[in-house]
Amino acid sequence: QVHLVESGGGSVQAGGSLSLSCTSSHSYNIPCMGWFRQSPGKEREGVAAIHSDGTISIADSVRGRFAVSRGKIQNTVNLQMNNLEPEDTARYICAAVLHTRVCTIASAQYESNYGYWGQGTQVTVSS
Repeated sequence: QVHLVESGGGSVQAGGSLSLSCTSSHSYNIPCMGWFRQSPGKEREGVAAIHSDGTISIADSVRGRFAVSRGKIQNTVNLQMNNLEPEDTARYICAAVLHTRVCTIASAQYESNYGYWGQGTQVTVSS
């Protein structure tokens, strides 16, 4: 079982920045960790993901504004969000997949038997 804990959400005005972090105390390296977001009435959207080998997958809607990275502590993933827009308002959810050589932002990958989800943290961007 993999337990994921997110932190760093909050409220910010448009154009501002926020940093999210997700960590797991899983004993072994988690190869794939990523971020999704979901707002009321909308489908869950993949935002960014990073494999432990450094390979990154990122959504076009946030490319150039968001950056994903693995933390210095094992099984930590960070999401730096810059130039935030009201459309970025959502609950941001950390996800992880074990036993994989690829890391995508497709929800299906994280819904497998080896996928895990956090509870999420709210990000609100006001205009």
